[in-house]
Amino acid sequence: MRPVTAMDTRDALRNRAEIDKLAALLDERPERLAFLAELPTDDLRTLREQAVAALFDHMPDMLDRIARATKLVPAGVAAAISQKALGPRLAAAVAGRLEPARAADIIDKLPVAFTAASCAHLDPRRIEGIVDRLDENLLIRISVALAERGDHLTMGRFVGHLRDSALTRILPQVDDAVVLRTGFAVDQPQRLGAILELMGEDRLARVIASAADGLWPEALAVAGMVTEEQRARIAALAARLPEDRLDTLVRTVAEQDLWEALLPLVALLGEEDRRAVAVLPSLTDPAILAGIVPAVVATALWAEFLPLVELLPEPSRKVVADAAGSLSDQDLDALAREVDRQNLWEPVLPLVALMDDPAKERVFALPSFQEQGEAP
Repeated sequence: MRPVTAMDTRDALRNRAEIDKLAALLDERPERLAFLAELPTDDLRTLREQAVAALFDHMPDMLDRIARATKLVPAGVAAAISQKALGPRLAAAVAGRLEPARAADIIDKLPVAFTAASCAHLDPRRIEGIVDRLDENLLIRISVALAERGDHLTMGRFVGHLRDSALTRILPQVDDAVVLRTGFAVDQPQRLGAILELMGEDRLARVIASAADGLWPEALAVAGMVTEEQRARIAALAARLPEDRLDTLVRTVAEQDLWEALLPLVALLGEEDRRAVAVLPSLTDPAILAGIVPAVVATALWAEFLPLVELLPEPSRKVVADAAGSLSDQDLDALAREVDRQNLWEPVLPLVALMDDPAKERVFALPSFQEQGEAP
């Protein structure tokens, strides 16, 4: 079984976002494209970029003629034509054929609601040039309109191009869940760290709390795209939620097999916060506990998992021990080799002590364990 790296972990969640974006671009349902989830994220993003080029670089000549015609009339007249004769989709297609400055002049004359409806159909490659030329007050009104429409995918395309001064004014006007969904869909993940700092600690806490209403995968994805210090803050804020809401995180992770996204966050917690996780009702469920072990073997995240195991009540630790003891010889040997590589025998041996005798004998007979015993 090939260990999954930390980058693979983030890719699994980012692939969901890429598939959502590609589905929206192609006017398809995301589940129709689910077969793409096994691709590397960079390949999937490249596919989306190629789809953008295929869709927008080969538009009918008629759009170029309309675009040329708009240069001959005042911006207000071009805006009226866009609104009354073209509609949001065609207006966006024409805007993508214009120089950014001219497109911005026309957008300035359009109703905000019409512009928000058009944004979803704009060539993503044109966004930065147009955004840079729009008045900040107008950008704020458009962004809020997109949020009110619940169009987080389009917001994800735009948010990375917005100035900090605009974001500071937009964030207080946007629902917590929309902020989280937009972060999940962001096209410029390198901007997420700065956006988190603009939010402040109280707002970040509210956004993380909103994840308990069915948005934990989005929260985990965002945590995977920011700095380690920011990930630690996100992890601590989640761990301090009321028990019933925090418990939904573990159950969601178990249902969707996202342990590789959660365990590195748990490893960043202080001991008190880690204890809050260890006593969750979900971590007394044998089915959930047994399901963690294969994920940890596959991801080689024992160093992240064992500090949590040490704090589990003994019945829960026994379930983990039994699950480890029932692994195949190959997986059990891979586990032992990883434990040896990371020098984790001290926290692992108490688990071995909880195994039944046949499982202990299997562990002691492992080639990796024998090699450890023969080492000088």
